[in-house]
Amino acid sequence: MTKAPPLSQATGYGVVIGLGFLFAFGMMLTTFVLRRYNNELQTSEVFSTAGRTVKSGLVSSAVVSSWTWAATLLQSSSVAYKYGVSGPFWYASGATVQVILFATLAIELKRKAPNAHTFLEVIRARYGAATHGVYIVFGLMTNILVTAMLLTGGSAVVTSLTGVPTAAACFLLPIGVVLYTMFGGIKATFLTDYVHTVMILIIIFIFAFTAYATSSVLGSPGAVYDALVAAAERHPVEGNAKGSYLTMTSKEGGIFFVINLIGNFGTVFMDNGYYNKAIAASPVHALPGYISGGLSWFAIPWLCATTMGLSALALENNPVFPSYPNRMDPADVSAGLVLPDAAVALLGSGGAAATLLLIFMAVTSAMSAELIAVSSIATYDIYQTYINPGASGRRLIYISHTSCVIYAIIMASFSTGLFYAGISMGYLYLMMGVIISGAVIPASLTLLWDRQSWAAATFTPPLSLVCSLIAWLVTAKKLGGNLSVDSTGANYPMLAGNVVALLFPLISIPILTFTMKSPQYDWISMKAIRKGDDSDLAAAAHVDLELVPGETHHTEQEEQEEQQKLRRAAKIARSLTVFLTLALLILWPMPIYGSKYVFSKKFFTGWVAVGILWLFCSAFCVGLYPLWEGRKTSAKTIKAIFMDITGKGHPITHGRAVMADEAEFKVRGKKSPETSPEKAVDDSS
Repeated sequence: MTKAPPLSQATGYGVVIGLGFLFAFGMMLTTFVLRRYNNELQTSEVFSTAGRTVKSGLVSSAVVSSWTWAATLLQSSSVAYKYGVSGPFWYASGATVQVILFATLAIELKRKAPNAHTFLEVIRARYGAATHGVYIVFGLMTNILVTAMLLTGGSAVVTSLTGVPTAAACFLLPIGVVLYTMFGGIKATFLTDYVHTVMILIIIFIFAFTAYATSSVLGSPGAVYDALVAAAERHPVEGNAKGSYLTMTSKEGGIFFVINLIGNFGTVFMDNGYYNKAIAASPVHALPGYISGGLSWFAIPWLCATTMGLSALALENNPVFPSYPNRMDPADVSAGLVLPDAAVALLGSGGAAATLLLIFMAVTSAMSAELIAVSSIATYDIYQTYINPGASGRRLIYISHTSCVIYAIIMASFSTGLFYAGISMGYLYLMMGVIISGAVIPASLTLLWDRQSWAAATFTPPLSLVCSLIAWLVTAKKLGGNLSVDSTGANYPMLAGNVVALLFPLISIPILTFTMKSPQYDWISMKAIRKGDDSDLAAAAHVDLELVPGETHHTEQEEQEEQQKLRRAAKIARSLTVFLTLALLILWPMPIYGSKYVFSKKFFTGWVAVGILWLFCSAFCVGLYPLWEGRKTSAKTIKAIFMDITGKGHPITHGRAVMADEAEFKVRGKKSPETSPEKAVDDSS
């Protein structure tokens, strides 16, 4: 008999719908404030690029938030439950490296295509329409897979905790996200990402301190350690050193690590959302934003899964655990229900509420990034490129809004279909690399290697997809005897498909490049990508476009200085990425893996302590630092709002927050030296 959900359906609907509308209202208010006091106008450029002015603190929090999917919290806890302490580390290291490596690509994109809106525009500028079409397909497949994982994982948790029907959750979760994304564009994703990230960090701290300090059933690393030793005696893990949950030496964990590493290359390097954030970053802030964001994110799945996945193992023979006296059903583990079950065991209905809030934040923040990614592809790569090259700014924004709504409806329907077909978030997570990773290397070399030929860039992704599908399905048939969700979702078939997808291009690209040569590329056509024409929106709002943040034209000297800074950042990025990749993938884990070391109680306590300290550092980087970085702008805006409300001054010069004594403005049209455009520009710098 199935136990009743710990929370009521009313609570589920309240969080999913109520919080969504609350964020939408907050974004509408923020957009109004930015326009009235900071002279920000919602142009097509601002909608998709935030004026290319975002600083490193917000970039870091946006990277953390976008990379903290439902899978980050749910799948990492599931692998901890299955493989022990190795699962969380392999998940975290196998998905942090891509974000750090992506910093190099982000710098190259800003150097070589300063006006691009999507990475697909760069593909078209270099190779033409046919190649562009191939990468549009792979880019959209990436967005579809990621969004499907968000909705299948998120809806499974909502159903488990509140009893809200899964199909209803799939359709209701996107509503608030669509609203606030439409109102605020990519800036909405940056600002709401910050709020989401802070709340996610707070909830993970609550879980960690409950399990390792205050819980009456666990309460210390030592108690968790003893419970894990007892769990290994009841059901040792096949392939782990001594069958223990307390070792990095795990055969199945190692297989998951390879699948995780390969799959996440696809979801970073082929997800236009990450390029969107790189494009939106101010040139000097892209590198520190991505490096600090990647390192900050590492602690989230590592500590969350080390806490919740291991707590589930420690408590499943305790009456407080939802599935007691049985172990969790493998289907529930694959669906991502380890974390909510552990939260209920640790904190009762309070843990269920915290989990619901946590998953809502993870799903909505990442989905907002996916909406912007898809809308920018639809707007700039399809509509403006092939349908209406002379589209006005107003028309481009209309297409962006429309594509957000259409995509959300399609994905809610698709995710509902996946649920009824029995395909879970865990299945999609393992499969994503099979589908999309074949395009990673040729897409990256578009920005990194001037010799890659048109043929290599165009034919490698589809050929790689065909080969990876064959490897995946043939292995599943051979090992499982048939093709079913269970046989195709097993580790070995997924491993075969993922490895072929990522490595096939290493063979095909050199062959196609040197047998079907293209002229050496000079990077000039990328610089010819133009910004959208927002003059109609500026005229309608009576705003000088030059005063809108991010729209100011740079002098030749300023552009040269910017390029010099980016070249320097590119050198730093390459060195940092090599060092951090070696540290996270080899220097730290491999000695522990190779030695077949089983953690002692003291070592496990230190392991947990490092995770908690790392999360404190993450909280500083993505929680406190963005506030410090934006303190001057925030202070000016708050002062302007106060003076406006109290009647001591009012915003002038078309929405720019320039305040003066009330006496000077009794005549509304009166000029003042403080209101000149030159003065306004000086004040904003």
